[in-house]
Amino acid sequence: MKTMQPKLNHKRVLSVAIPIVLSNATVPILGVVDTAVIGQLGQAVLIGAVGIGAVIITAIYWLFGFLRMGTTGLTAQAIGAGDKSEISALLIRALIIGFGAGFFFIAVQLPLLWGAFQLAPASEEVEAFAKNYLQIRIYSAPAAIAIFGITGWLIAQERTRAVLLLQLLMNGVNIVLDFFFVLQLGWGVEGVAIATLIAEWSGLALGLWLVRDGFNVVYWKNWIQIFDRARLWRMAEVNGDIMIRSILLQAGFVIFMFLGSSFDDVILAANQVLIQFLHITAYALDGFAFAAEALVGQALGAKNRGLLRRSVVITSQWGVVLVILMASAFFVFGDKVIHTMTTAQDVRMASYEYLPWVIFAPLAGVAAWMLDGVFIGATRTGDMRNMMFVSFSIYLVALVVLLPSFGNHGLWAAMIIFYIVRGVTLGFKYPHIESSAD
Repeated sequence: MKTMQPKLNHKRVLSVAIPIVLSNATVPILGVVDTAVIGQLGQAVLIGAVGIGAVIITAIYWLFGFLRMGTTGLTAQAIGAGDKSEISALLIRALIIGFGAGFFFIAVQLPLLWGAFQLAPASEEVEAFAKNYLQIRIYSAPAAIAIFGITGWLIAQERTRAVLLLQLLMNGVNIVLDFFFVLQLGWGVEGVAIATLIAEWSGLALGLWLVRDGFNVVYWKNWIQIFDRARLWRMAEVNGDIMIRSILLQAGFVIFMFLGSSFDDVILAANQVLIQFLHITAYALDGFAFAAEALVGQALGAKNRGLLRRSVVITSQWGVVLVILMASAFFVFGDKVIHTMTTAQDVRMASYEYLPWVIFAPLAGVAAWMLDGVFIGATRTGDMRNMMFVSFSIYLVALVVLLPSFGNHGLWAAMIIFYIVRGVTLGFKYPHIESSAD
């Protein structure tokens, strides 16, 4: 028997999206506090150690970001189909993957961290402090990765207020303990790491409480279904496709920053300032993309083509409204934001020159961002992977053609082309999603 869902309207979409936008807004605050607190100790080496340590551990955990997206799409479809047993089974599978991966990283931490520092070398002093930081943070791996699965499971059920609560608790605990361990107890880099360790395990505890309804039924003990070979293979297939797609997407940004550094330090710094505008846009649009994941997945699970189309239309309408507002805000206030972000006059002037590209970027990228949510909800991850290969290839060609003649303007133009092609290629595949809802 299928579960009755509330009427799909703008209010429902906003109730899903707004908590995600607010949740994402808290993410950069934590990084600022970590840096500010350790900065009070007056040693640049400590700031560098926390910075490089956080980058390494975040990159390790990021590899399992697919667990959030894959869990959302599959769970939303199970909800739409009214398959309560599979809803619980997906939660258990996600937790097993999260805990398994986390304890694996703990077991192989020595070669893992050695390899990380080979890729991201630093001075001996910075590396020594960073290792101390990482040797503490690695013990939060099971919690941090399992939270991806919990978050995806909650989003699929449109319980984004719970996601916001989870984020607020983790960041709140982290910030309070940062001040206590570092400034009161004088624990330095280790204090920052321990604060995050406690925050992430506290987040897992709250997360398990928030998803307790997944354990309050007999279905979660159905080990035959949980370890069903076909269902496990489908989950692995979905998650593998998303991981490949995400690696290519991240590679695009890494190449962008690497090529930007080939000009000069001023251009590199200007690009770093301007790329923050793109991050802000992505964080904001995540709210409506996540809403699309949940609503599209439920509609597809229910085999309701009309509901599927309405889910895509309403979430996309709000996505377009948001990017128009953001592009307008960047146009009006962009120079003022740049002025605040850096005191270096040469970096400011370079940033002003390339500002038009980031004003246009939200408009160019809205289709890609929103269709990502649609395809994740529909679990058409093979199409996502394949279209990302096509888009990435065209991006590389654009770089080869534009960079020699137009320099950093060519670099930004190639990034805009990357956004547009991602949207166009996914749009080309969209009709297959609707046809699968029949």
